Amino acid sequence: MLDPFDYKEPGCPLADGKKFYYPSPDDPKGTVPVRRIIEKLDSFFDVNDMKGAGDFLRRWETEAKELGDRRGEISIQNELMGYYRKQGMKDEALAASERALYLIEREEIAETVSAATVYLNAATVYKAFGMPSEALELYEKTSAIYGENLGGDDPLVAGLYNNSALALCDLGRCEEAEDLFIKAAAITLQNCAKCDEAITYVNMAHMYETWRGADCPETCECMASAREILDSPETPRDPYYAFVASKCAPSFEHFGDGEYAKILSERSGAIYEGN
Repeated sequence: MLDPFDYKEPGCPLADGKKFYYPSPDDPKGTVPVRRIIEKLDSFFDVNDMKGAGDFLRRWETEAKELGDRRGEISIQNELMGYYRKQGMKDEALAASERALYLIEREEIAETVSAATVYLNAATVYKAFGMPSEALELYEKTSAIYGENLGGDDPLVAGLYNNSALALCDLGRCEEAEDLFIKAAAITLQNCAKCDEAITYVNMAHMYETWRGADCPETCECMASAREILDSPETPRDPYYAFVASKCAPSFEHFGDGEYAKILSERSGAIYEGN
């Protein structure tokens, strides 16, 4: 069988026969500016412009596909799956997840930290749309890669623990979930944004409600801890706070504190309007 070296001319004498004047038809025609795309996307989220964010991502998805930039497209699909999940768009979120997973295998980068983060986000899509067993498989795959490449106190590990615990709760495995939530809380206390710690406590409150009842001491303690963090002057009132506050508000309403839920919604709205 002929090797490309037998019939293509090397691009330069230092290329060791590995680069040629004639590229493979599978090579991308160009690349999308992933870093700038993410920065611009954040500007949409900072003002809660979800329609603008979706339109923006879909335009770049088309561009990445037209260029054949598969690695750039993985990043776009990763953002799209999160966007569609937040918008409750199940079919679109699942399609973006499956496309990203396919591209990871196509590009042979399945054991990288970047791929693991895509696995985590795809798993969160599965969990959000009633597929906790499928989610847990991807969380376990993510855990293996993070364990090989990241320190145990990395914020990415805290996110993995939080999301894995939620899937375990859906499967009725609350003792295992409790252990992961406690580990996540320890990491967020030291190495993450204060808001992330509040999210962990709210998630734990829902777990204890399912496991031991809404009026159990642990549920009340977790919601009190979340409120303390959200009210703390040490917690920055930035766009991320606005996002977290808007997501935590329904939980406070659920647990009977509608007045505080309203306060959080007002804080969130004020931050978005100020941006």
